[in-house]
Parts: sequence; structure tokens; C-alpha cells
Amino acid sequence: MMESFFNVLPTWLVFSPLLGVVALLLIPGKKAGWLKAAGLFGTLPPLVLSLLLYGRFDPAAKGVQFEQSILWFQIPLPQSPPWEITFHLGADGLSLPLTVMATLVSALAACASLPIRKRQKEYFLLFLFLEMGMLGVFLARNLFLFFLFFEMTLITLYFLIGIWGYVDREKAANRFLLYNGLGSAFLLLGVIGLFVLFQSLDYNRLQELANDPQTRRMLSGGPVSPIVWGIFLCFVLAFGIKLPVFPFHTWMLKVHTEASPAVVMIHSGVLLKMGAYGLIRFGVELFPDQVRASAVLLAVLGLINILYGAVLAFVQEDLKRVLAYSSVSHMGIILFGIAALNAPGLTGAVFQAVSHGFISALLFFFIGSLYERTGTTRIGELGGLARQAPVLTGIFLAGGMALLGLPGMSGFISEFLAFLGLFQKQPGLAAAGTLGLVLAAVYTLRAVLKTGFGPLAEHLSKTVDTRPSEALPMLTLLACIILIGVWPNVLGEPMQTTLQTIVSRIGG
Repeated sequence: MMESFFNVLPTWLVFSPLLGVVALLLIPGKKAGWLKAAGLFGTLPPLVLSLLLYGRFDPAAKGVQFEQSILWFQIPLPQSPPWEITFHLGADGLSLPLTVMATLVSALAACASLPIRKRQKEYFLLFLFLEMGMLGVFLARNLFLFFLFFEMTLITLYFLIGIWGYVDREKAANRFLLYNGLGSAFLLLGVIGLFVLFQSLDYNRLQELANDPQTRRMLSGGPVSPIVWGIFLCFVLAFGIKLPVFPFHTWMLKVHTEASPAVVMIHSGVLLKMGAYGLIRFGVELFPDQVRASAVLLAVLGLINILYGAVLAFVQEDLKRVLAYSSVSHMGIILFGIAALNAPGLTGAVFQAVSHGFISALLFFFIGSLYERTGTTRIGELGGLARQAPVLTGIFLAGGMALLGLPGMSGFISEFLAFLGLFQKQPGLAAAGTLGLVLAAVYTLRAVLKTGFGPLAEHLSKTVDTRPSEALPMLTLLACIILIGVWPNVLGEPMQTTLQTIVSRIGG
């Protein structure tokens, strides 16, 4: 009985947010307290199931675990076998850490959503559907299924930004939809191209064909080579917009500024990492020859992200924009790790995805708590906060230290591995990128010192310190950051077999 349950654990995990959806639908719209409780507790089954998935995962086993594949539907085609779409889920060392991170950040973002005062029922319904979409993206093993879950995240986030954001929320939501809709169009073209080439959208089958020597020779040097490059470019553009890669980053700045902090926790913490996941899963794994030929370009784009984001973060006068440009910079480190095409680099890229997910979620939780107390996030209007709210300021200081890569925290491990991997392949670009790490220390310390220390701003004289309902989630995120920093194997061990397999296929 229990064994059969674990065999379909990814399916239970992906659809477990529907328990909260059902509870919300049964609660009257005027019962605000009940709705918030249902929304919060609706994130707990996915969290528990993801931890079960982590606990049962065998780090030494190759391939996909907890795999479930059943025929979903068929599309008849003239003069050829019908097109079969399978409902195919599973977890490997690449999807597992991102899945666990997504469930934990979602649960804590639900805690940050408790101050929501309008249309709580609709908010938490969309919130849980968004979580289901994210889990489906990381666990899907069929590209048709992947695309459906990917679009689910786009639609739900559009409404979460446009309805529950700040003054320019509708402009932010429309810009988000415009850019990410374009990315989805490129993704759809790539999916269609793969089906035309391989007559399959099952990921296991695509992996076999992409790594078959005879097929690779045909795709790299035959008449279909331009088509293959076109499909590869579609995937790079789709996930480059999601990451985002310069110059496709402006939509993300608007979202970070105008969306509610709880929504930004999800967006910055998890949804941006879908871009990193897609680049590795569909770029590196399915197009090893093309990604190897494009490695230098990816490294250059990563360098632009790192330096551009760091320089502009330094001159911002709003904490939300500091963190927004910081995210642009830190996503460049992921590109560095991918461009290295070796075990340290890819490990560093995944570490950075998970690490930045926790760090950005912590800092935007702080932003939400700060705004609720002060009504502002402008650095010039803050100061001396440590006198009135020492715990809140201490959490911000700890999060800032993680952001700048202090040893003993997750940011240091991820940056070290990504740069180590690139130094082995492109030492010049890696050396130039270290300037971004120096600038990260500058803009982070500037924000922390001007906000927490110095003369106490007069309008902050009655600011209260963090409440237990805020402190517990923030300390949980901080504990995860420190845990990865002092015990990297808790994250690195499950992913090593999968990443070593990827590296061996691309010749890294």
C-alpha cells in the first residue's frame, strides 16, 4: 500500500494544492479569517509531500525516480500512427531541489499574504493554482504537460500582480504578460519543432535521441542543422526571458516594484528559477552540441547581467529596486555556471537557483514587513531602524550578508562553484565577473547601513519590532540559507548523479 503511494508521489504532490482549493470554495467569502487559514494550510500538504520525496530519493540512482507514465489522450493523424500524449511525471536530481524550494517558499509566502485585505478568497485560490503550476513545471516529463503547467503560472501570476499590487500594478501585469507571453510563443515553437523532428514529446525519448551519436551527427551537420539551431534558439529565448537575461529584464523590474511582497517572494524566489531549470533541462540536455558552441556567448551575457545589475543596484533609492537589480545580477551567476559546462559550474548554477530563491524570499518578506510599518521602502526616508526594531533589522542584516556571499551562507557556496567552473573554461570572463561580487558587497551594505543605522527618522519613532507570525517564517528561511552554507551536501548530494550524467553527455 505504502509502496504504491510512493510510486505516484509526484502526482500527489503536483495536485495536493487542490485540497486547499476545495476548502476555499466551501468557505463563505465573508469569513476572512477562515479563508486565510485555508490558504495557509493549503500550502502544507505540498510541503510535507516534497519533504517525503526528498527523504525517499536515492542520490546514487541514475535516471528518473518516482516515475509515472500513463496514456492521457491520442490525436489521430492521417496515414501515420496517432500522436500519443502521456501524463508523465517524475523527479531527478535537477528537479528535486527546486521542487522542495518551491513548496517551502510557497508556504512562507502564504504567511506573508496574511495582511491581504481584499478578495482573500480569489487571492488564495490563484495562489494555490500558481503553486500547482510551479510543481508541475519541475516534475513534468512530457513537453506538452510542461507547457500547460508553464502557462498556468503565467495566467495566475498575471492576476496576482494586476489585482493585489501597488499603484502601477496593471502596467506591471501587462508588461509581465507581454514579455512572458512572447517567451511562451518561443517555447511553443520549440516544442512544435521538437515534435516535428522526433515525433515525440516524451522527455525520456527526446533524451535518448538527443544523445544518440548517429542522431547527433545528423542534427549537427545534416540539412536539418539550421532547423535544430532555430529550435535551440527558441528555447534559449523562452527561458532567457523568464530568467531574465539582459536586455529582456525590464518587465521583471516593474513586477518587483509593483507586485505585493508575498507575490514577489514567489516570483523572485521560484518563477525566475524556471528559466534556469529550462536552460539546463531543455538547452544543455537536449542540445549538447549547440550549447557547447554557444558557451562563450552565454558567459558574455552572464557577465553583462552581473555587472549591469550590480552597478544599477548601487544607485537605486528604493529597496525594492535594489533587490530587483540585484536579482538581475545574481541570475548572471547562473548563466556563468551553465556556460562552464562542467560539474562545478552546473552544480553552482543549481545551487545559485536554490540559494537565491531562499535569499530573495527572505528579503522580500522583510520588505513587506517594513512597508506595513513605515509605508515606504525608500532608503532616504528610513534610518535608525535598529533602535526601534532590532530583530527586524538583524534579519535584514543577515539576509544582506547572504546576498553578498558571506562564507557560511548559501550564497558563498553557489557563487564559489559557479565561478570555479567558469575559471576552468573562460578565466578572463570569470575574472571580470568577480567585480560584480565586489559591487554586491557595496550596494548591500549601503542599503543595510542606511536603513538600519544612523539617526532615527522621526516618523519611525513608534515602529514596532517583528511579530512572531513574521519572525518564524523569516527565521525559517534564514535557517535554510545557513544550513546550505555550512552543510552543502544537503543540497549537493541528491543532484550529483544527475549533473554528472549531463556533464558526461556534453563532454564537460
